[in-house]
Amino acid sequence: MSAEAAALRLGTTVAKTAADIWLGGRRRQQERQLSLTELVRLRVPGLRLQRSVERQFGQITDAVFDRLEPYLEHEFRGLDEAGRQAVIDAVCDTFARADLSDEAVFAADAQPAELIRRITGSVRAPVGLSETESRLYETLFAECVEYYVRIVRSLPVFEERAAAELLARTATLGTEVARLLERLPDRSLLAPDGTDRDTAFRRRYLELISRDLDEVELFRRTSDRAAGPRVRLSVAYVSLRATGDDGSRRRTARSFSRLRPDMSDWEEVGGESSGMRVETGLSGASRVLLRGEAGSGKTTLLRWLAVTAARGAFSGELADWNGLTPVLVKLREYSGRTPPAPDAMLDGVAGPLTGIMPKGWVERQLDSGRALLLIDGVDELLDRERRAVRDWLRKLLVAYDGVRVVVTSRPAAAGADWLRGEDFTAMHLDRMSPPDLAAFVRQWHQAVRELGEDLPCPMDDLPLYEQSLLTSLKDRPHLQSLAGTPLLAAMLCAMHLNRGRQLPRDRMELYRNALHTLVHDRDADRNVPSAVDSKLSLSDKLVILRDLAWRLSDNNRSEISVEQAAVHVGGKLRAMRHLDGMEGGPVLDQLRHRSGILRSPAEARLDFVHRTFQEYLASAEAAEEDRMGNLVERAHLDLWRETVIMAAGHANARQREELLGGILDRADREPRQARVLRLLAASCQETLPEVSDGLAGRLQDAVSCLLPARRPTDPPALAAVGSSLLRRLPGSLSELTEKSAAQTVRTVALIGGGEALGLLARYAEDTRERVVEALIEAWGYFDADSYADDVLAGVPLTGRQVTLTHSGQLRAVSRLPRIDNLWVRHPVTDLAVLAELHPLRKLTFVSLIGEVDLSGLAAQPSLTQLGLSGSARPTGRDVLGELPVLDALYYGCLAEPHTPRLAPKLSTLGLLHFDASLDLTPLRHDRIRWLGLYAGKLCVPQGIRAVSALPRLASLYLTLMDVATWMETEPFPPPGVTRLDLSNCLLPDDATSLDLPGVNLTVS
Repeated sequence: MSAEAAALRLGTTVAKTAADIWLGGRRRQQERQLSLTELVRLRVPGLRLQRSVERQFGQITDAVFDRLEPYLEHEFRGLDEAGRQAVIDAVCDTFARADLSDEAVFAADAQPAELIRRITGSVRAPVGLSETESRLYETLFAECVEYYVRIVRSLPVFEERAAAELLARTATLGTEVARLLERLPDRSLLAPDGTDRDTAFRRRYLELISRDLDEVELFRRTSDRAAGPRVRLSVAYVSLRATGDDGSRRRTARSFSRLRPDMSDWEEVGGESSGMRVETGLSGASRVLLRGEAGSGKTTLLRWLAVTAARGAFSGELADWNGLTPVLVKLREYSGRTPPAPDAMLDGVAGPLTGIMPKGWVERQLDSGRALLLIDGVDELLDRERRAVRDWLRKLLVAYDGVRVVVTSRPAAAGADWLRGEDFTAMHLDRMSPPDLAAFVRQWHQAVRELGEDLPCPMDDLPLYEQSLLTSLKDRPHLQSLAGTPLLAAMLCAMHLNRGRQLPRDRMELYRNALHTLVHDRDADRNVPSAVDSKLSLSDKLVILRDLAWRLSDNNRSEISVEQAAVHVGGKLRAMRHLDGMEGGPVLDQLRHRSGILRSPAEARLDFVHRTFQEYLASAEAAEEDRMGNLVERAHLDLWRETVIMAAGHANARQREELLGGILDRADREPRQARVLRLLAASCQETLPEVSDGLAGRLQDAVSCLLPARRPTDPPALAAVGSSLLRRLPGSLSELTEKSAAQTVRTVALIGGGEALGLLARYAEDTRERVVEALIEAWGYFDADSYADDVLAGVPLTGRQVTLTHSGQLRAVSRLPRIDNLWVRHPVTDLAVLAELHPLRKLTFVSLIGEVDLSGLAAQPSLTQLGLSGSARPTGRDVLGELPVLDALYYGCLAEPHTPRLAPKLSTLGLLHFDASLDLTPLRHDRIRWLGLYAGKLCVPQGIRAVSALPRLASLYLTLMDVATWMETEPFPPPGVTRLDLSNCLLPDDATSLDLPGVNLTVS
């Protein structure tokens, strides 16, 4: 019996017993032999209600299955088949013979332990079980009784009223029971046995951890609620990425991201550059110092680790952490006092239980090596207290060297080498990538579903909110840039939900909310000691940060030494008379450690966590100190572009006139800078709260001078103006040259949004070559289905290559019957989608990955040209020999060391990315005229003689081939070859050996 089958049988037994009670099965003993389906049909009127009840108890069965299957998988390893069967039979038989009536449950005060004692005293124990089998039987039976009692306690009270009314109350019964069982801790099936009292206390402690830490408060600063509602952390949690941290993390030289990344950025492509999952990093080290900026998810991660350990629910690379006892220590609770001794470590999260904790229990957990010590918030203590924490931790690990431990801190408070002497591995939580952000948005909306009536919108509308926010994030890069941490991503989710799917028109309010959250509100809400002790108000902090941001920008820098920054802060403090006596160094240290805005990219260096915040604060300082003249002078410099745009939003009416008027005056005087300056002035319209009629006219004239787009550099520059530009673009391209029309299409695509999509739909009437190419290229910037329906449905696509950059496009191709030439650039693992597409003539997959079944190609018998490449392990390769009209094949999935079967009409063959293990011996074909051998590294494949045996071969193209060795062993070139191309090949020393009469030779 497999663990899966055993778990299903036990789940069915528990659910069926609960159904017997609830549906009245105890009243008629003969009904106890009925199946659940038969019992429901007997006791429940109406087919619809019968199906509803069956579904609910099916969910209960699944919930029990999910709890037991991983435990049984572990325990069954030590039992033979007969032993497994005997244990499961014994549990089910005891359930059948035991008194589990509602009266019995009530007599035991609905306490599982008491009910187990009563049953054990009244039902004869099974005989014939070994010691190991008996122990497993006892544990499984106790676990199933606990599940049963929990289920019975959650059932609606049975009263004498119509069955339909009673059954209507079970609509969410299965879901609620599943959630209840999911929160139960494990019963030490994977953990070592302790004393009786230790085991009982551990069970109770883990239940408290599983329940109390599995809550997270929704971001509430965008709402008028006094307190935010709470949802389950285990639902809201999203895995983050991390990188190894050697303490030298620096911001790379400033790179200018694409104005509007296409949808392929939202695909999960993996690879080293995207970092590893934090769970992977944790699995490879027993001691980890996890560093991350404000709001990066450090505390949430520790809480998730505690809850998951309590439930024994780790999977994948952390599966061997099941059975660990989590001990979470929040350091901010020990500000001003000594860090806790082991017997006091539970006070913060399990205070109500510490009075009944067996003496020495925590010490025994630590000494056993089965404790998971989670220490949160080194940065939340005062500087002098952090040294004490390090000494405390060092002594603790000397005494209990086998314990697993994860310590968190912001980078400014603990360097990567802070615990290196104690053999800690340092890791750094990275900003969320677009796929991580999409996963976060989905999980956030899934979590808030549990709020029910507390939601500010109907629950059925949540999918619309989720999709609307994802669309906004994809359309507006500054939103994506801001939402790089879970904290700020949650802020956007909450703002979007509370405002009825509306986000602010411009960036100003978003940045203001983010700054207030990071700089002050979050620490104040959590009563962080190092923040509570501060005399600085939010306004004070912003004044200092604004000054520092301006000083950096004024010197065209994004980084400064900590020493020099302290001097600047000290100078600013002297002007803030109400803070008399405060010194620059300590204030700067506090802002570094707690503001969430500053960081140390390297030893003794300082910068802002994101360039956006420096630009926003510098622009605010420019408006506060009336530095519009400085901005006008620098307006042509790209580094100042965003600062100028946001300064226009901060400025008062007089300052706006000075700033924008000055920029446009410079454009009139300086022809070489005119275009850049006019684009900048037009872009300022995004943040302007209002503008005078005279200035509005000048801005319109400036935009008119920029249109239409002509050069390839025009679209990104014009798109930076924003959506207001769309109203200045023509509704038809007919009066534009082909070149300008194509660049106009690209401009609209880069602006994005619903209005842009509507404009492109009108442009789809244009059939000129460059315009059609631009319309196809623009597909990557929009929702695949909407763009296919609204735009590409009207574009002549037959005979044109359509390049797909993300998976959504491949699914949408079936909507477009006129596509016959596809080039798929994004990673693909499954070719089943080909059956849904209209007949294709040409098809290329650039990145096949994983185990790909090529037999799906049989759905496209009209293919004449096929390209397959990537790191895939292909199966079903025989289909390549069965495509009836295939003329050209380019094949780079050579996981097997021999060539595939070839289609009967093939005349062109390219083999890609192979090495010396490739065996060409099976290469036999009487129609191949063109052969390309493009090796991945210098080699000669095996069976090279097969090339000479191709009777019609006329053209041979070679890359990275050892031609010198080939010429020593086989005739070269093969007979009949009249065209020979050698690229990056190893050639013989004797150049005359390549004097080949009748052969057109190219060497590169």
